Amino acid sequence: MIDTKPPALADQRPLLSLRGISKAFGAVSALTDVDLDVHAGEIVALVGDNGAGKSTLVKILAGAHAADAGSIQWNGEPVTISSPLEAQQLGIATVYQDLALCDNLDVVQNLFLGRETGSAFAMDEVDMEKRSWGLLAQLSAKIPSVRIPVASLSGGQRQTVAIARSLVGEPSVVILDEPTAALGVAQTAEVLNLVERLRDHGLGVILISHNMANVQNVSDRIVVLRLGRNNGAFRTRDVSYEDIVTAITGAADNSVTKRAAAHSTTTGAAKEQSR
Repeated sequence: MIDTKPPALADQRPLLSLRGISKAFGAVSALTDVDLDVHAGEIVALVGDNGAGKSTLVKILAGAHAADAGSIQWNGEPVTISSPLEAQQLGIATVYQDLALCDNLDVVQNLFLGRETGSAFAMDEVDMEKRSWGLLAQLSAKIPSVRIPVASLSGGQRQTVAIARSLVGEPSVVILDEPTAALGVAQTAEVLNLVERLRDHGLGVILISHNMANVQNVSDRIVVLRLGRNNGAFRTRDVSYEDIVTAITGAADNSVTKRAAAHSTTTGAAKEQSR
């Protein structure tokens, strides 16, 4: 098997390692013998068509589903993840596509919802506000105030708050489910910068996205799922868009590769005529 890890990570032990993960819902097999490695300080893009098993794999890592078979290792040690609390305690944070923010609460209240600091008699608002600014500064986020309702923020700023909230528990791995969905160009660029900052801070990032341009711009490795199985693992710098689409669709004669081949043929013919 070709080593798809970046050179700097090739000799490192994975922070998170999945082997032979399988999951079925009745007669429907959602995942079959899926492998996945995530190192500290790298972005792994998990891609695949609808129904490929991405969401099921994320829910297993988040503790919402239990795998029927396979093993999970954390820093080389076998672990079990049977609840969202266990996933959080292990060091896995998940930011879902719907963000799960409370629009009527301000930024501080959203960041520390369920994790408020203080005593049994009163919350320490000053401490939470200070920590909120610290988390946002860590991401170089542009939020005008931590005391404004989340409902008044833009889509990119809301995504920033959701990512910042995932850092409250000081995780080692952050899973981002379609973080740029429904965002404009400028907001997408802002969120992708945040994703890269997570990597720069030494976190392992699992990025789920259907946007191949975003995937190729920020990821270090790309892992493809097709029909619940591994169907390719690539170094991002070494793989083309057409190769990724081929792995996702499972066909070498899809419309994208046909257009690429036609373009290559036309270009070659034009060069010959110009000689």
